[in-house]
Amino acid sequence: MSNHHDSPRPLVTGPDDGPEPPYPLRLDGKVIKGFGRGSSELGIPTANIPLSGLSVGGHEDVDSGVYYGWAGLSPSKATHQHPPHTQNAKYSHLSSPLQETLSSIATEGGASDKGAVYPMCMSIGWNPFYKNTVRSVEVHIMHHFETDFYGSHMNLSILGFIRPELDYVSKEKLIEDIKTDIEVSGRSLAREPYAKLRRDPYLLEFEGKGEVAS
Repeated sequence: MSNHHDSPRPLVTGPDDGPEPPYPLRLDGKVIKGFGRGSSELGIPTANIPLSGLSVGGHEDVDSGVYYGWAGLSPSKATHQHPPHTQNAKYSHLSSPLQETLSSIATEGGASDKGAVYPMCMSIGWNPFYKNTVRSVEVHIMHHFETDFYGSHMNLSILGFIRPELDYVSKEKLIEDIKTDIEVSGRSLAREPYAKLRRDPYLLEFEGKGEVAS
């Protein structure tokens, strides 16, 4: 039996005046090759970072589910070829007006020798549809990349919760919900109290960071 959402979902989550505790949550780690299904099966690529134990950002009680926030990537060919302020027609998972809004927010920083900050939607959990045996962190950066960034370091600022982890009767239903998650992430991040948090210096601090998420 599927737990897929059958009723209309809210397109914004989190208080309009900004995140409330425990957010923002911070999580960082080295990007590794994941399960190989994000691009090939779902058409929605994800970056995976290894999760040590069940703690997320030092919190033991973070529920499995879908979240949104900002992702800082250490400098690489990918960040220089595809800086966050460039609109890319090949990224089709956001409505055009929302993509323009997020791109205008990103023009405040762009890519630099320190790295780049992008909007993201992420899952934490076991992914019951694929019956994972380990709890994982899978991050979808809301931007099109021609080049992968395996081996880069990623700093995550998690600003809000979208929905709990669900199981699905079909891959199509899973894809439908993921696309809604991305739209909810974009709309939620476009609000000024959330948009300004992309300037958090932590997102571009990579020196001395380890490979496993912490």
